[in-house]
Amino acid sequence: MKVWKPKIIDRYIMGRFMMWFFITLFVIIGIVIIFDISEKIDYFVKNEAPLKMIIIDYYVNFIPYFMNMFSPLFVFITVIFFTSRMAANSEIIAILSGGISYQRMLVPYLISAALIALLSMSLSLWVIPRANETRTAFEERYVRAHPFKFQDVHYQIAPGDFVYVESFSSWNNTAYKFTLETVRDNKLVSKLSAETAVWDSTFGGWHLNNYFIRNYTKGLKDNVKMGEKLDTVVALTVTDFYQNETTVETLPQRKLNELIATQKMRGDANIIFAQIEKHRRLALPFSAFILTIIGVSLSSRKKRGGTGWNIGIGIALAFSYILFLKFSEMFVYTNTLPPGLALWLPNFIFAGIAAALYKIAPK
Repeated sequence: MKVWKPKIIDRYIMGRFMMWFFITLFVIIGIVIIFDISEKIDYFVKNEAPLKMIIIDYYVNFIPYFMNMFSPLFVFITVIFFTSRMAANSEIIAILSGGISYQRMLVPYLISAALIALLSMSLSLWVIPRANETRTAFEERYVRAHPFKFQDVHYQIAPGDFVYVESFSSWNNTAYKFTLETVRDNKLVSKLSAETAVWDSTFGGWHLNNYFIRNYTKGLKDNVKMGEKLDTVVALTVTDFYQNETTVETLPQRKLNELIATQKMRGDANIIFAQIEKHRRLALPFSAFILTIIGVSLSSRKKRGGTGWNIGIGIALAFSYILFLKFSEMFVYTNTLPPGLALWLPNFIFAGIAAALYKIAPK
């Protein structure tokens, strides 16, 4: 079996690609951090956030999150910039005149894109969830610093067991107007209601206040019980109320899949956040290949406008991809498309653009 060995031109293009990618990355991240500090400095001072926690807990964990989110932009700017300079210096012409085909010239570009895609996927699946856990905990304490309140929560916590909560406050971990209904063979068997249900982490259950239990019998008489205090353990914990768009970003892939299975069983409307996060983690890294081909196809020919024109087009297309990726999430929220198709739709469309530009570019 013949082993592929990179030639001088391969090492040259791959070296330039990776060098400019990380230069672009560090420059833009530095600018973003400066703007982020100016936006949040009042919260840091007001909530007395320690400097060490600002640097380590927030910004060190903010960098991989931001880097992965905008990796399509970094890849596109990198390819457009250094390929335009190669074209302006007639290096592309020299490469093609030396007997190297346009397709062969793309090989080091695609290898570099593969390395970036692997980096992005590694960050998405393993590094970023842990970093987000620390970062979001810091934001909850020093930036947002206000309790969440959820309204009209419906859960199927087990087959035939349904929970309804009129509202839930994270300030005191209390569910108001708590109801647990048990259904067997399409018939209501029992109903437990309480004015409030307070979570107690010491025994992993709820303290019910002013409760009312009705067990429905086959006859005309029902078994009714009421009281002021009752402790109960059900398949519902306080963390179930926090599984929203932010918290799913902190879950590793295995726990994210488990959450999706649990929420699907419960009929939880918040499942869309977990499904979007799952498919985003897989779809985003593949953009490196697509945007690399588009970038090379656009900038490999010398243009009268110079590199500035190419960079302008590159930034516009990269931002349009990122915006389209965010916009495609609306198809999930409105139940227009399934999450898998909606999150991969930008890749499909831009892959078509890449194929058209690639076909035109050698001519």
